[in-house]
Amino acid sequence: MTSSAETGGATGTADKDYNLIWYVEACLSNALRLETYIEDAERAKDTEVADLFRKAQADSRKGAELGKDLLRARLSGG
Repeated sequence: MTSSAETGGATGTADKDYNLIWYVEACLSNALRLETYIEDAERAKDTEVADLFRKAQADSRKGAELGKDLLRARLSGG
């Protein structure tokens, strides 16, 4: 069950801030996981799949950087 009200009672962190932290972590985790997938595809000599995973990894890195920039600005009061 989800609520539209922002609480943060359980974590002590407002939901929107927690969600931003989660998003950055998920993007970074995904970039790491995709590294394994790229290596697997390369071992199988499947360049098409390896290229797809490289593009996805680049998108994950970009998402992490955008999230970190926003998080940095908010934590510094900007």
